[in-house]
Parts: sequence; structure tokens; C-alpha cells
Amino acid sequence: MAPVLEKQLPGAAGPGDNNKEDEEGQTLWSSILSEVSTRSSSKLPSGKNILVFGEDGSGKTTLMAKLQGAEHNKKGRGLEYLYLSVHDEDRDDLTRCNVWILDGDLYHKGLLKFAVTPQSLPDCLAVLVADMSRPWTIMESMQKWASVLRDHVDKLKIPPEDMREMEQRMVKAFQEYAEPEDATPSSPRRAPTSGEDEAVVLPLGDNTLTHNLGIPVLIVCTKCDAISVLEKEHDFRDEHFDFIQSCIRRFSLQYGAGLIYTSVKEEKNLDLLYKYIVHKLYDFQFVTPALVVEKDAVFIPSGWDNEKKIGILYENLTTVRPEDPFEDFITKPPVRKLVHDKEINAEDEQVFLMKQQSLLSKQPATPTRGATESPGRTVSSSPRPAGRAGQPSVTSSPMASVKKPDPNMKAGAANEGVLANFFNSLLSKKTGSPGSPGTGAVGAGVQGSAKKTGQKPGLTDVQAELDRMTRKQDSVVSNNDIPTTENEA
Repeated sequence: MAPVLEKQLPGAAGPGDNNKEDEEGQTLWSSILSEVSTRSSSKLPSGKNILVFGEDGSGKTTLMAKLQGAEHNKKGRGLEYLYLSVHDEDRDDLTRCNVWILDGDLYHKGLLKFAVTPQSLPDCLAVLVADMSRPWTIMESMQKWASVLRDHVDKLKIPPEDMREMEQRMVKAFQEYAEPEDATPSSPRRAPTSGEDEAVVLPLGDNTLTHNLGIPVLIVCTKCDAISVLEKEHDFRDEHFDFIQSCIRRFSLQYGAGLIYTSVKEEKNLDLLYKYIVHKLYDFQFVTPALVVEKDAVFIPSGWDNEKKIGILYENLTTVRPEDPFEDFITKPPVRKLVHDKEINAEDEQVFLMKQQSLLSKQPATPTRGATESPGRTVSSSPRPAGRAGQPSVTSSPMASVKKPDPNMKAGAANEGVLANFFNSLLSKKTGSPGSPGTGAVGAGVQGSAKKTGQKPGLTDVQAELDRMTRKQDSVVSNNDIPTTENEA
């Protein structure tokens, strides 16, 4: 007990020291509680939603998957769900932002009721995706999906006072936009603006926020790397892209929307898009100004644009007026059929030959050259020794000449002279060939009979002589084993 009393005695002796310790304890607890309350109040809100609209093939899922950090090419159907991880480095806080991607078919627009409810509408950001590789579809696509969102908001039947409050919040955010200044990167959250001097609020333009949806809207043009392809293959010029940009910016003014050009292929403006989205949803600090110099990397935040700034683009329009219809100037180019796309199949060889045979059979037959010239050649040929090759011509020509006489033909000196000379030439060849007995006698008899003027050689005698010559042809050929030359003849 003594040691305990000794410890209690000093405490009892100094009541002022106890008061100091109590004050220090209260101060420590109060600081801990205040820090916890501050952290709890500064936590990132949950339940934020991004609604993505666009045509099929415009790159909606690919874009959001790239922002998520996932590398996949999965394509959903109906209503897709993704999420973005949002990290507050200053507070070391992490939350998820819901991403709802509606199918490009209007048949599925009824699925929006699962993504947007009257309670979640104030925490939504609408993203309208436009495909820059098909610029002729941009305006029609944005008007279609904006009307789908407008119809769904109307179906939610939000109380008029709540809807009016949301619309006023949009107008205030548009009017209070100011050019961002350099800020310390260590504090991504925006500092409270209650103590700042209020800036001068300018009135809205005539065509600004005429279609106020009550939620922030962002127009994202994807596939901007196709601009160079449009210039090379479809003869698009800077005038076309300036006209497209002016039309999109006028549409953006009507909804109070921001505009950004992106390219997943070239990874252009993707980080800027992520920062702007978390700035609009979580009020993170954003320090990037508007970018309008590069035609494929445009960025225009909500509240920066107006009619005068859009009018700068009109200075480059020479062949079109700003008020001309979009579809009249930005037309779909004709489809060019490539030659190499057509596959050429070789025909079967037998089928090809059958076709050629049928074509040849339909053509009229033409006499050959050898058949027409053979009689002339035998008559005008030079004297040649009686051989195997010359024998058929000797026998065939007289037969052809003798078998075709005109029975009504009268005897004439000219005809007799020609016939006599013809047979004399034949018989003179036969007399020179050895081993042909009787040939000379036959020839002499014929020659003697032909030389008699005023007499016509009988047809029967000539035929008999020719038959006799034909019968003796084989024996003549066998005896003439060694043909005679022209000199011997």
C-alpha cells in the first residue's frame, strides 16, 4: 500500500496539473474526430453514371474499355455495363463510376429504365458518340440519340420543381465557366468557391441551351484518325472538316455540351477525355484550355463556345454557306468497286474444248488449198522421171480429162491439138523409162493416130489404152527400182 500512496500523494498535491492533462486529452480527441468527419465528408460520391449513345460500329465499347484500361474487343447486345475506377490521390479515396452503353438499335431503347431512374438522373452524364470515319452520318445520329434521351427523361415524370432546379444548375455551370489557370497537381479536387469573388455572369445566346436536359452532355467524335483517309480517298478538304466542326459546335450549344475529338488507334485525347469526365461528375480540378488548332484533336469544354467563336470557321468556307443543309455538302461518297475483289474461275478444259467443237461444227466447210490447186500443179509441173510419187498423178489426170467430155461437142482442130499434145507429153515420158516394153509402140500408135488431120481419135480406143496402162502400172513400178535422173531422160 505504501508505494501506491506515494504515487497518489504527488497527484493530490497538484490539482492544476490534472486540468492541463484533461485539456490536452480533449484537444487530441477533438482533432481526431474532426479529421474523421472531414474525411467522411470529402469522400468521393458513389452512384455516378455515364450514359453512352451511338450507332453500331462507332466505337462506343472500345472507347470506354480503353478508358477502363481493359484490352478486349467484346461487343455486347442491348445494354452493356462497364465501370471506371476513379481515384482521388489527395484523399487516397477510390470509387467506381458506372458506364451504361446502349445498343445502336432503337429497338433496345426501352432498356434505359434499368440504367436511369428519377433518383439517379441528377448523377448522370450523357455521352453522344459520333463516328468521324463516316462523317455524313454525324448530325443525323446525334439528333436521333438526343431525342431518345429527351423522351426517356420525359417518361421519368420528375417533379417540375426538381427538373427546373436541374436546368438552372446547368445554366449556372455554363455561365460561370472560366478559362482554367495553372494549378498545383497535388490537389486534384477543386477548392471551395464560397469565398471567391463572384464573376460577372453573361447572358446566354439565342441558340444556347435551348434543349436543356438537366444533365451535362458531352459529344465525343471517335476514329478521328480517319480524317487523313478521307482526304486521300474521298477528296475531303479543310473546308469540309471546318463545316463539320461548325455544325457539331452549333448542336453542342443547343444542349450546353462539350466536344472532344478522340482516336483509340492513335490514343489521341483519351487521357484528356477521362479527366474531363471526372471533372464534370466529381468536380475534380481541370486545367486544360480549349483546343481548336488541330483539326483532328479538337477540344471545346462546355461554356467556352459561342456564336462568334464558331463564326471564325465560316471564313474558310468558300463553296458552301454556313446555313446550308449538312447532308447536301457532306455526302456519302460512291462505292468504288475494286477489280481485285472479283474472283476469276478458270473453265474446265473439257468444257472449253466442247464449246470450241460446237462452234467449229456450226461454221461452213471451206475447201482446202491442196484440193483446189492439185489439178493445176499436175498440168504445169516440170518433167520429172517416172517414179512412185509421180505415177498416180499421171494416171488420174487423164482419167479426169477423158471421163468428162461433152457428148455434144463437135470435132475441132483446137480440141484435137490440145488432146494430142497432152497425150504426147505423157507418152514421151514413158518411152524414156527402161523395162517398159510395148510402151513406145502404144505411144507411136496413139501419136500416129493423133497426127492424122481431119480424123478424131476414138473414145473407146483411148479408154482401152488408158486401162492397159493402168494394168501395167504395177509392173512398171517394180521394174524401176533405180529411178532415172533428168539427164538420163
